[in-house]
Amino acid sequence: MPVAIITGASRGLGRALAAALAGRGWDLVLDARTAVVLAETAGELSALGGRVVALPGDVTDAAHRKELVAAAQGLGGLDLLVSNASALGAEPLVRLEELMLDGLRQALEVNVVAALGLVQESLPLLRASESGTVIAVSSDAAVEAYETWGGYGASKAALDHLAAVLAAEEPELRVWAVDPGDMRTELYAAAVPGDESGRPEPETVVPAFLRLLDVRPASGRYAAPALLEAK
Repeated sequence: MPVAIITGASRGLGRALAAALAGRGWDLVLDARTAVVLAETAGELSALGGRVVALPGDVTDAAHRKELVAAAQGLGGLDLLVSNASALGAEPLVRLEELMLDGLRQALEVNVVAALGLVQESLPLLRASESGTVIAVSSDAAVEAYETWGGYGASKAALDHLAAVLAAEEPELRVWAVDPGDMRTELYAAAVPGDESGRPEPETVVPAFLRLLDVRPASGRYAAPALLEAK
């Protein structure tokens, strides 16, 4: 069975994507910082049939990243790496004049540095796979200038560029930066408390990710809403 590592997998989009892959028979290595919630998620997904390894930890910790990749190797290799864990840099979001530099550093550390570190750690296994794939979960804030989203958007723009360069350097892999679009997640609620605009649940955009895995288009940046409309 194919094997995936998904970071930030205990809730939201990460959990929804993990559930969809488990339903397709994938074996999973799941990461999140909150051990109890991650264990609950892993228990539920294990019931779907695949093997699930839950490793709580912080993706900014190099030892934890090694642990994730070692777990994938223990399951037989690695076919898909999904960098979904994200940090806002400020909760709620603030204008740039108020953004604490330590907050910006945290966003860059989680969203960019840790994502690259995990790619570097995973490359030998991804290259050995017949379908080695990297998905970097991006945001429309990476390409649009929304007030208060400057620090987070800058980190996602940097992640997009790393993905694009990785695709050029690793032509045998598929490397997709994916903007999932609007979703009702804890991350968004922390960014914009009290927003009641009725955003869709993360499960609604998962079919876009599955379409990428099924069709395997060229490496590049994709928006989930456009993928869903194209079906």
